Amino acid sequence: MMFQLAKKYRWQLLIILGILVIQLVFAFQKEGYHMDELISFEMANAEYNPWIVPTQPVGRLAKFVQEEIEADSLGEKLGNISNTIVDVLKNRGNSKMLSYKADVYEEPVWISKAQFRDYLTTDGTDSFNYLSVYFNVKDDNHPPVHFMLLHTISSLFVGKIHPVMGCVINIFMIICSAIVIMKCGMMLDKYGITSDGKGMRLGMLSALLYGCSQASVATMLLIRMYGVLTFLCLLTFYLQMDKWWGRNFDKKNKLLIFVTVLGFWTQYFFLFYCIALSLAMVLALWRSKRIKELLVYIRSMLIAALIGVVGYPFAISDVFSSSRGVEALGNLRGGLGQYIQRLAAFGEILLDRCFGNWVFGLIVVLAFLTAIIFLFIRQKLYRTEILLYCVPVLVYFLLAAKMSPMYVDRYLMAVFPFVISWLVVALSVKSPSAGKTIRTVMGCLLVCYCLIQLLTYDGSYLYKGYQEQVAVSQEYKEKSCICLYEGSGYYDNLMEFINYEKTLLVTPEELKNRKDTASVLYGTEFVMVVKNTVSQEQVEAILNQYDWNIKEILIEEGAHKDKVYLCENACER
Repeated sequence: MMFQLAKKYRWQLLIILGILVIQLVFAFQKEGYHMDELISFEMANAEYNPWIVPTQPVGRLAKFVQEEIEADSLGEKLGNISNTIVDVLKNRGNSKMLSYKADVYEEPVWISKAQFRDYLTTDGTDSFNYLSVYFNVKDDNHPPVHFMLLHTISSLFVGKIHPVMGCVINIFMIICSAIVIMKCGMMLDKYGITSDGKGMRLGMLSALLYGCSQASVATMLLIRMYGVLTFLCLLTFYLQMDKWWGRNFDKKNKLLIFVTVLGFWTQYFFLFYCIALSLAMVLALWRSKRIKELLVYIRSMLIAALIGVVGYPFAISDVFSSSRGVEALGNLRGGLGQYIQRLAAFGEILLDRCFGNWVFGLIVVLAFLTAIIFLFIRQKLYRTEILLYCVPVLVYFLLAAKMSPMYVDRYLMAVFPFVISWLVVALSVKSPSAGKTIRTVMGCLLVCYCLIQLLTYDGSYLYKGYQEQVAVSQEYKEKSCICLYEGSGYYDNLMEFINYEKTLLVTPEELKNRKDTASVLYGTEFVMVVKNTVSQEQVEAILNQYDWNIKEILIEEGAHKDKVYLCENACER
């Protein structure tokens, strides 16, 4: 049975295997992390302690759990939890938990390597603690699903942190995305939209192009929730189109509800796609006079919305009152001139990632639009399906370009596979009667172009060279480290702080005005990590103030453009 299935789907299996190999090759090249990626690990694994604050190493909730909940026996621990719940329900804001105070210091304090390791990894006692993840992310601007997945992987590898641990989630999601893309093609054959297996071939080629593109590589390398988001957007499209053609929206909608809720709990940008697709589907069902299906579909979407908000009520404040939410809503109200600039910037990002460069990408988009116009003029059939396919993707892009806080590719990752498939659709529509030889040549050219994309990948999210910085921290692991930073830039370097004996995270201004100078004036040697946001003049001022000398330049310019020095006191105190 298994052999027969493998033989029947051998080409699909080869495509999946090829995608897997390509993604693993890039995953094992990843050396460092974007600060948001390390925040992902921290949100997932720091037990009730979502942020690293130099003046507050242990958060309020973490301190409460350690001192009021943890106990020697399970029975005592459950009793403490029960008493806490009763206290919160009875006294609310005046309850012990909600009024608990953390230890906040006047100035930044030294943080040990053990504390940094606790932030980023599980230690066996906090493995599979999904309640901790849930409460951690409520202080962030993202829902919990991806962080829970990352916590699961971390719980299987106690005390470990490695880029592949995060990438493996995205690799799995990209493979699942490729399978859904192929199933979308097979769905065309199933419902008679295409014949002679053409739909299956279109799906296979689309999956191959996406799996071997810079778009999928970047999605895989960024250890955030966008790989999961991409898969859920594709799966939502597949499920709804399958029900549209199967005319069965009036039954068995549990999976559709589940996927919709899961998407909402993964990334709020899922709403861009889901709401646009849902409104388009409502209009399509109404125009087709499928009223019973329409009513059941609306009910299913309302149930999904209710479950999503009840299960994660913090989403409301995330969207409407958090710093990121307010910023996004502010961007939505921005002027037309700014929006045109944003559209151009995000358009270039989209075309570069999907097609290697914006010029070729623009040609593809124009060819696709020509093909769609051709379909609308020459064929009245499937106009609704074309709108269901295109409009939600366009709405997602327009809203993402309008509301995204930064000009980066992550906010468009969910639409990458849809846009890449436009190339296959355009070629298919423009060459409906192409002979076998022509189709073979076109397929070979597409595969060759895909290989060129992979060979010319720009290295985003790999952070090549960062291992040199980690190696320095391992070599000088018995020494202390002072990290000079501005903003929150120290998050890029958490992997180094796991190795140093202890680390002081401090801004030049804080170090200049520090009262507790005794704690930084001991020993003869220490390592200084200087973030690229700190000027050389600021460094020299600090060195002069504390009578420190640079004994050796360990890193002239690291992967994050940091400098690393071995420093010593000019005189022993």
